[in-house]
Amino acid sequence: MKIAVVQTASSNDKAANRDLVTRVVADAAQGRPDLVVLPEAMMSDFAVEGGSVAEAAESLDGDFVDTLRKCALEHGVAIVAGMFERSCDQHRPYNTLLAVGADGSLLGAYRKIHLYDAFGYKESDQLTSGDVAPVVVRVGGMSLGLMTCYDLRFPELSRALVDAGAEVLVVPAAWVRGPLKEHHWTTLLTARAVENTCYVAAAAQNGKKYCGLSQVIDPQGIAVVSVGESDGHAVAEVLAERLADVRKRNPSLQNRRYTVTPR
Repeated sequence: MKIAVVQTASSNDKAANRDLVTRVVADAAQGRPDLVVLPEAMMSDFAVEGGSVAEAAESLDGDFVDTLRKCALEHGVAIVAGMFERSCDQHRPYNTLLAVGADGSLLGAYRKIHLYDAFGYKESDQLTSGDVAPVVVRVGGMSLGLMTCYDLRFPELSRALVDAGAEVLVVPAAWVRGPLKEHHWTTLLTARAVENTCYVAAAAQNGKKYCGLSQVIDPQGIAVVSVGESDGHAVAEVLAERLADVRKRNPSLQNRRYTVTPR
């Protein structure tokens, strides 16, 4: 299958973000990918410290999801993108990844488990964490495991996704810039690919707040394509044969002796 990772920056203007999604999906679809991966928080950017994203949150049948469905149908591509979804707590919505099929159907929704309470920020003040359960969807003949940004720092989740059948880890993000943060991003993406002998497709926001560096990494830890810091997209071919070959030569998943039970 072919995966396009899109790099761009959303704003707090939801209508403008929907127009942005329409444009970047159309642009990425020219390369005829099976899947277009957009960054975290594409529906609306995060609020400033002390603010709230509650008013921006929508249901899964709202305007943002409708835009994703229309784009998927128009271009015949599956799409993964980040949004804020209303929860039972009206003040603290979910940080949700939505996966839409090429036919416009809802393939799955992953509500971010690990909220970014680190580096002086507290995401849990604004958002509710999702259930501790792996979300895997099927696109283009391959299984995709969904995880979001800060989840990358928790290898237990990526392993749970691979145990649930994921062959590609899809990682939309809004990875905040800062000392060594870009190094952490690229190192952790590579580690998740190598330790799980799987592909990793990461689409990140860029601009003044976020680091960009969107990329697709193969099961040997090689960045097959990358975007850099500017707006744009990159398309990579993800091969089941490559995955099987690496896992045959490096059967670390079979050789492990220790497993972790989610709490």
